[in-house]
Amino acid sequence: MLGDIEDWAEAASRLAGGAPLHSALDVTDPGDWLALDAAVREVARCRPQLLPEWWHSGPGSADLTRLDESRLALALCHGDGRIRQEALRSSFRHPGLLPLVVIRCTDWAEPVREHARRLLREALNVDSALDLAPLILRVGRRDRGDFGLDALGRAARQASLDRLAALFTDPDRTVRRFAYRLAVEGRLLRPAELARAAARDQDTVVQDLCATAALRALGDEDDYAGVLPPLLSARNPRVRSAGVTALRRAEGSKSAEPFLSDRSALVRACARYVVRQQGGDPAAWYRARCTAADDRELPPGAVIGLAECGHRADAGLLRPLLVHPSAGVRARAVAGLRALDCVDANRLRPLLDDPAAAVVRETAAALLPSARELAADWLLERTGCERPRHVRVGAFRLLDARGGIVALRAAAGLIEDPDAKLRTWAAQSVQRWHPAPDGRRGDAEVGELLDRCRHLFSDHVLRRRKWEAGVEDS
Repeated sequence: MLGDIEDWAEAASRLAGGAPLHSALDVTDPGDWLALDAAVREVARCRPQLLPEWWHSGPGSADLTRLDESRLALALCHGDGRIRQEALRSSFRHPGLLPLVVIRCTDWAEPVREHARRLLREALNVDSALDLAPLILRVGRRDRGDFGLDALGRAARQASLDRLAALFTDPDRTVRRFAYRLAVEGRLLRPAELARAAARDQDTVVQDLCATAALRALGDEDDYAGVLPPLLSARNPRVRSAGVTALRRAEGSKSAEPFLSDRSALVRACARYVVRQQGGDPAAWYRARCTAADDRELPPGAVIGLAECGHRADAGLLRPLLVHPSAGVRARAVAGLRALDCVDANRLRPLLDDPAAAVVRETAAALLPSARELAADWLLERTGCERPRHVRVGAFRLLDARGGIVALRAAAGLIEDPDAKLRTWAAQSVQRWHPAPDGRRGDAEVGELLDRCRHLFSDHVLRRRKWEAGVEDS
């Protein structure tokens, strides 16, 4: 796709000179057609000398019927609606200009818009509709874009699966959504094909559409054999959850049990539903898995799953997992204790030095309500440059949560930190700092720290902060 106005100025100049359309822009890219429509008028305003003489003449002063395809493309983008309408009368001789006819279907000038719609209605068939689908769908987002969408839908519904399949891999997700909706509406794809599409596509709308359609179309056991494996092995948790839920109809509670420890909370919840519906006890399954604290193969999802459906007494199974060799298990054990409201600050505090960033992140989140109970000097020591970044971030997060002079002291110490994100976070902490209600007024250290960060405030705001803290402005 062409870029700035300089590119388009050159493209407009080449079109004015009669260069073929395909040499001036990518005729397969809807973005280039839309950009051409907008950019030609901008070129006319900024670089009028690049456009031909007839461009600057009034309507009727030039015979547009004699223009070739390239120059007629410029006329279709003219700022004067009368010239655009006159250009439309000649555009039927040039099928390559149909994309600009599509754009003119949303023209603000009604005579231009109605003329373009008549031309599009006559020109649109199955092949041309699918070729223009990416552009029509883009233009359809505009005001008055409904006509093109309706025309596209009517023509595309007559397409065969082979012809429609070309749109399934289009890079534009809007095009893929349109194509799969038509395929689902026309029942053109078998359940197994829909399941594979749901597992393959990266767009959540396509995933939901195809997965739902695949499960709705399930019939005999052969269908299950073709549909469930792609869904259950999909990377996206929404697709996996659809497959897990379908296991209930397939009477596969045992097949659902492995998904109780899935990395996704959504999939775990669906697996618990299936297991319960068929008489199983997910909580007992989780407890059995978490009982062996020395199990190196313990999946982290089983740990957090216990917290999701267990009760406070299950915290006794999670605490031994705080020293598990797997970082994922340690992190989920911390998150589980937090979910069960069984956080012991003294037990969790050593995990702020954990070598795994995920463990420190979960530990800091769990300790936030207890931030004032932690030794400030101990936390400040962990913001030093010699510490791993994730440890420094976790310690500063807790110091910032404490508020008062401790938070200001920590932020001022990081204001020139080598790490850009920590430096920015520290600056923001200083800027939103206010004295704690129970803090000591007139503390000289507050004035010194604020002066170190003077560049972060206007003079008025700095004086205001010092006044709030009972410190005289120096």
